[in-house]
Amino acid sequence: MSVLASIRSQLAPVHREGLPFIGVFAVVSLLLLWLWSPLGWLGALATLWCVYFFRDPVRVTPVRDGIVVAPADGRVSRIVNAVAPKELGLGERPLPRVSIFMSVFDCHVNRSPLTGKIERMAYHHGVFLNADLDKASEDNERNCLLIASDRARIGVVQIAGLIARRIVCFVREGASVGAGERIGMIRFGSRVDVYLPEGVRPLIAEGQTAVAGETVIADLAARDPQRTFRVG
Repeated sequence: MSVLASIRSQLAPVHREGLPFIGVFAVVSLLLLWLWSPLGWLGALATLWCVYFFRDPVRVTPVRDGIVVAPADGRVSRIVNAVAPKELGLGERPLPRVSIFMSVFDCHVNRSPLTGKIERMAYHHGVFLNADLDKASEDNERNCLLIASDRARIGVVQIAGLIARRIVCFVREGASVGAGERIGMIRFGSRVDVYLPEGVRPLIAEGQTAVAGETVIADLAARDPQRTFRVG
């Protein structure tokens, strides 16, 4: 493999949602370069960061009925039992909740944690607290998705953070999704919560780094036969 081919293999494509932002960063960098070159080079670094932020890498998702994969890249900030947002319609009983915090250096493309149907979607306008705070689950702007499979109904909540000002959803209510399929994006630094069925034990730990579409966070099945995978 040539050096150029090797470099290309390490570069992830950029999601189309990021193209307008990258364009703005690039134009501003050129203006700064014209005004004063040191500022222009700082602008160029910021443009490269923007390209990196909006990367959309290919992921290899384990495929088997019952597997729940991480919906986001980032650090598992908290695993607790908590009542799901009322928009999900999952009742008032506390459910296992896995929270994944995405820093501005993590990939922000979110993926479906399991194969199923988008049974419900609800957008809640709120504030923009630090997404790593526990109260962000209740107070921050968020997009709630209830995904139903043959085995269970799982809640996924995209939460805008202190810097994030836009939650983009790629799916619609009633649509069918596959495990690991892209479902949305949050700009810039945020959190995704997953509400598992009562009694399901998370298979990850707080502080662990999750990879969207690849890291298995729970298994709804009693047994675990040999896994197969899908690339996308």
